[in-house]
Amino acid sequence: MDINITDPIFHDAAKAEAHIEASRWNGEPSCPHCGSLHVTRMAGKTQAGMFLCNDCRDKFTVRTGTVMERSHLPLNKWLLAIHLMAASKKGMSAAQMGRMLGITYKSAWFLCHRIREAMDIPDGPMGGNSGVVEADETYVGGKAKNRSTRKPAKKKAVVALVERDGHARSFHVANVNAATVRSLIVTNVHRTADLMTDESPIYTAVGREMAHHYSVNHSAKEYVTYGGFKHSNTAENFFSIFKRGVIGTYHHMSEAHLGRYCKEFDCRYNTRDMNDGERAALILAGTEGKRLTYRRTDKIAA
Repeated sequence: MDINITDPIFHDAAKAEAHIEASRWNGEPSCPHCGSLHVTRMAGKTQAGMFLCNDCRDKFTVRTGTVMERSHLPLNKWLLAIHLMAASKKGMSAAQMGRMLGITYKSAWFLCHRIREAMDIPDGPMGGNSGVVEADETYVGGKAKNRSTRKPAKKKAVVALVERDGHARSFHVANVNAATVRSLIVTNVHRTADLMTDESPIYTAVGREMAHHYSVNHSAKEYVTYGGFKHSNTAENFFSIFKRGVIGTYHHMSEAHLGRYCKEFDCRYNTRDMNDGERAALILAGTEGKRLTYRRTDKIAA
């Protein structure tokens, strides 16, 4: 089902709470502290939405144990923000989110990062059953002439691993070299997979650890060979979507949070066969079991 932003769950906090409870517990609330099903819904205006665990005697709400815990924003605004980020193919800036929800930029910035945390959905090894995984790197930071001259900032590196007709995983790395790339590949890619890269020597050693390693020589204007088998166009396609989000939506991604932006684009790419409603439901389920606390040292960026 596609998203209908006139749905009452986006405008009524009580209906939003009931929707999240149904999504999380399906009519059988469990204590996030001890896992007990022996819980009681508490009554009274001051305790609306609260449950009491009859085993550990702790109180909790549907927010407890999720990225929404300790947030003062109404749950209907949380749901609307999740749906907007699920439906925005190139992302949505915190400034625009704040305008649409009627909240401050600071609240919207933190809200968006919490949702990105929920979009980090675990998956198994890539390229199993002799699949093909493409590896490539790109750099974020704009043209040198547009970057600050007071404190010149280097471009930030992003490495992507993309399955053919499958999922993508992207990572911010401080330095792109053989050691960091090998660590990412052997941690995320099945050893029976074929590794497909460009001619960069950083992939040579780790390529020997895979079933096969194929490369295309971009510097010699070689892009597709072997009847269309040898290429890294799938990874390039992922980066084209990522770069459109950087250039057209966010404009700047601080290095401290670049990894979360990567997970946001991974999530939308990996759920490209879902409609917006299904994607939003998956992100809502991903809010559980994660916490992201605000630190004053965090650099706020769009």
